[in-house]
Order: sequence, then structure tokens, then C-alpha cells
Amino acid sequence: MKDDTELILRHWREAVPKDRMAHLVRDTERAFRRALQVRLAPHGVPFGHWSFLRILWETDGLTQSELSARAGVMEPSTFAALKIMEAQGYVTRTQLPHNRKNVYVHLTERGHALKDLLVPLAVATNRVSARGLLAADIATTRRVLLTMISNLAPDDAAPAPVARKKPAARAIPPMALTGPSR
Repeated sequence: MKDDTELILRHWREAVPKDRMAHLVRDTERAFRRALQVRLAPHGVPFGHWSFLRILWETDGLTQSELSARAGVMEPSTFAALKIMEAQGYVTRTQLPHNRKNVYVHLTERGHALKDLLVPLAVATNRVSARGLLAADIATTRRVLLTMISNLAPDDAAPAPVARKKPAARAIPPMALTGPSR
């Protein structure tokens, strides 16, 4: 893992120091994810489960679809993770008798208890990442990243552009291929 982070740093410092911001943010996220994975592993919690737990600690009882949307994960991936988390005793999944369509996800007592164990690991990861930074720089970074998210939000809400297929040559009238005759 350390070698991966060193490769990322070398890439940014030597190969493409002025590459796009999106790539830098993605690589930063990857470094954060790896650092937290290392801390979660001894407790048997994969990073993917961490994301769901974190959301449920804030808002327990979401539908499986809502949880999937908030985590930014496709529903089949959410379903698979929740099956494992249920088997581990972290969550329960229930359906209401009058609405069999929605599956509601609730933390168990064991799932709630993980918060006291795991949140300090995330706090430690953040503390390590901010080592040597001034409080003002951290505040500026937060403000800048939140502004970027806000600026990109309208793109996320906009409908995706419809891909246009190029018509097959045989579907184009012959006149259009050769131009108007003179």
C-alpha cells in the first residue's frame, strides 16, 4: 500500500504536476480509502461496508434503494453487501406488510456498537492526512471542495445527454451523400 501511495505522489510531482483537478481528487480519495482500509481490516470491516454503516449511523431505517443512492453504489452491490452485513449481525432487512416492494435496512445493536469502534479510526486517518497543515489551509480546502461539489451539482441533476447514433450509410438518401446535382 505504501508503494502505491508513493507511486501516486511521484506521478503528481514528476509526470503530470498540472494534470486535471479531478484526477488529483480521485487519487486523494484512493489514498484516504487505502489508509482507512488498513485500519478497518483488523476489525473485519471492508471499506464498502464502512460506507453503509456510516450512512446508517446518521439515518437508520432507509430503504435499500435510498441507501444505495446515498452511497453512490449500484443496487446489486448494495444487496450483496447487505446480505453479508446481515449475516454478520450488523443490520436487519425488513419489508412492511402493506408494502412488500421496499426493503428497509436497520442497524442492529451490534451495528450501532461498531460506531464507537470504527469512527475513531476514520478520525485518525483524517488526522494523519492533515499532519503539517495549518488549520486555515484545512478550512480553505474544505471550502474549495464543497464549492466544487456545489458547482458540479447541476450537472448531476441534469438529464444525461442522449447518445446519437451515426446513421448507416444505406440509411442516408443518395442525394445527401453526393450533394445536390447541378
